[in-house]
Amino acid sequence: MRKSGLFSLEKRRLSGDVIAAFQYLKGIYRDAGEGLFIRDCRERTRADGVCVFKCLVNRDTEYCRVGKQSLLITVGYNSALIQFKSTFSDVLKKCHYRNKEGSVFSQRTDEASALQYFQFYGYLSQQQNMMQDFVRTATYHRAILQNDVDFVDKVVLDVGCGSGILSFFAVQAGARKVYAVEASTVAKHAELLVRSNNLSDKIVVLSGKIEEISLPENVDVVISEPMGYMLFNERMLETYLHSKKWLKTRGMMFPTFSDIHLAPFSDEQLYMEHFSRANFWYQECFYGVNLSSLRTAAVDEYFRQPIVDTFDTRILMAQTVKYTVNFLEAAEEDLHRVEIPFVFQMTHSGLIHGLAFWFDVAFVGSLVTVWLSTAPTEPLTHWYQVRCLLQTPLFVKEGESLSGKVLLVANKRQSYDIHIVAMVDETGIKSSNILDLKNPVFRTSFSPPTIYVTEPWVAWFSGRCPCPWQGGWD
Repeated sequence: MRKSGLFSLEKRRLSGDVIAAFQYLKGIYRDAGEGLFIRDCRERTRADGVCVFKCLVNRDTEYCRVGKQSLLITVGYNSALIQFKSTFSDVLKKCHYRNKEGSVFSQRTDEASALQYFQFYGYLSQQQNMMQDFVRTATYHRAILQNDVDFVDKVVLDVGCGSGILSFFAVQAGARKVYAVEASTVAKHAELLVRSNNLSDKIVVLSGKIEEISLPENVDVVISEPMGYMLFNERMLETYLHSKKWLKTRGMMFPTFSDIHLAPFSDEQLYMEHFSRANFWYQECFYGVNLSSLRTAAVDEYFRQPIVDTFDTRILMAQTVKYTVNFLEAAEEDLHRVEIPFVFQMTHSGLIHGLAFWFDVAFVGSLVTVWLSTAPTEPLTHWYQVRCLLQTPLFVKEGESLSGKVLLVANKRQSYDIHIVAMVDETGIKSSNILDLKNPVFRTSFSPPTIYVTEPWVAWFSGRCPCPWQGGWD
């Protein structure tokens, strides 16, 4: 056996590498769906038109390496020896290189960032954290189940499925087939849940990135939970938009669109707290070392950090400005650079210390539109709210206007650089800051909330709902 080069003949599961190698063979193999690949006899036949070899391979196919350039595949009682022109490892390297270079995700993402990102979401503890966010999970469940007519006998794509919970909701609503795509190692746990719930005929878990995998058919509905802190963090919205290549004409997306809200706030305590974090670097004799030369750099670094927390809405000094992203219409490129101009009419006099951000998403179904809100007037979610400080506060009087813009520039660390410029129109005084959304400071304490499905922030500001500090929502 060793003499013939047949070093290992035990049964193995066919890995993604082997399937990828088949795809690489210049069109010899074509996608046959359900994770299977079949040799295309239309292009590789003998002179007499007879197909030389045809078989299906999947993860359970028996195979082994033969020497450095061949692969032996056994299907039933038949075996076939496939010989590559170069070594098998070279074929895989070329295949991986082609996939990496051609992937939209790889082009926009640093490899180290992607590794950390998928490792983080591969933990069941992190999946539990999201699933136990009652507002998040219950709102998705309600949006899907109350619009069951949009799912009955339909094909659904779940982008970044995680544990697969949204896929289960789609099946509960009557979906005929769900393709659950997940790039982290939690995919194997999702597959186990599918099998243990006897839904293998309904839910197919595909391990990989949506930018790199293939589906056997187009889908009627795309579902996902692609929102990060301040809506845009992690850049998964682009992955969500990329998935539209598999969406049928007039197909549906859950969520359908999102509104990001921003408003100026006054919070002297938070501002001074941020400054005081740099007091450590004031020390002139830290074990005999003078640290004070780094104090300015420390202040700059701390002020580049957005603050993830929640707050009393009474600190807000104007009605919000809203920026909408329509997922059915937006392109991935639209999110590479997001510019949000603003003009605020001050409802209070005082110091403006920065801008507060939160978002709502809407699930527009055929029967009902359901809202998921992260507003400070709403029950708390794991997204909280995000506040960005100005390095220099601005004094404004009631009735004056504050104008400027927020510019979010995407980076390869799966996040954004936030550029804020604000000016008091009546005085011409400006302030600005550049923040790193990838590196926020968490100032939070999470408590389980309850669910509401309207858009209460707008209702509260227009006077149609009671203030949350005066008795909460009806």
